Amino acid sequence: MELNTSVATDTRAESITSVVNITLADRVLGEIQTSIIKGELPTGSKINEQALARKYGISRGPTREALQTLEQRRLIVRVPHVGARVAELTVDELNDLYQLRSVLECMACELAAQNITQVQLEKLQQVLTEQETALSDGDSYFQEEGDVDFHYQIILASGNKHLQETLVGGLYHLLRMYRYQCTNKSRPVKAIADHRRIVEAIASRDSELAGLLMRRHIEQGRINTEKRLKELQTE
Repeated sequence: MELNTSVATDTRAESITSVVNITLADRVLGEIQTSIIKGELPTGSKINEQALARKYGISRGPTREALQTLEQRRLIVRVPHVGARVAELTVDELNDLYQLRSVLECMACELAAQNITQVQLEKLQQVLTEQETALSDGDSYFQEEGDVDFHYQIILASGNKHLQETLVGGLYHLLRMYRYQCTNKSRPVKAIADHRRIVEAIASRDSELAGLLMRRHIEQGRINTEKRLKELQTE
């Protein structure tokens, strides 16, 4: 009985430790990720695991877990004989990403027009209204991830799990980094007007028009983002 009690106690302790570590890793992941996307951790800068652990007041274990996830999301890269660094933004990668994004998000938009539920449509319209209100109030155009992201809502409404996994799991955060750091100041007004037309096409169940409008929207975004990135690289 004593042995069983000991094992049970050890198991509970391990379980509690595991939950705490997961919580800490998630929190640190979110904070470091936001710092990278916003440029607070500059592109190309070296990642010091020990310094980050001290900054967030945690052990290096949860910090290491967070960095591994960020590496999977391509926000951090490991350079041989150098170590981990924040991903650098390049014109070639930008164009590759947007080329793939155009194909996949157009497909998501077409599928959303076919599959979106009334609840999802109302959520998409709510996000758009909040964007328009924020813009009119002079707020910055930084879209937080997840439920308050217009593109994220369309991806979810597509109903295609593999498409969702590719866009949200593999490309989403790196695209957000480009979008945030390289957005032209005049872009938000045009972008949100595009969003309105896309929502109208989806609500009308016009998949062909919805896909076409998304393709044009993303291509204009690519052009503006590339222009701004080149300007930043020459400053």
